[in-house]
Amino acid sequence: MTNRLELSGVIAKQLRRSQSPAGIPHCHFVLEHRSTQREADLPRQVYAYINVVVSGQGLQALTQDLAVGSHIKVSGFVSYQTGRNGLGKLVLHADNIEKI
Repeated sequence: MTNRLELSGVIAKQLRRSQSPAGIPHCHFVLEHRSTQREADLPRQVYAYINVVVSGQGLQALTQDLAVGSHIKVSGFVSYQTGRNGLGKLVLHADNIEKI
């Protein structure tokens, strides 16, 4: 089954770094996307606000130069996560990040 998402936008919230109990490093941030897309042959303003996590020692180098306001393109897979407050959300687990 396919689960792949590519989205460009601006980092909207400060990067937060953490480590899992197993010692895996994570970098969390929020990506804000705004664009005009075509739907039913009409222009449509699109807005998305998605949590992104980058996990693993090898991928942390991708996040070193990122800050709030950085314009990036992110790709990876999406997963549903339930927060401490019981609310669910989609999270983009990134395996590639490019500054644009």
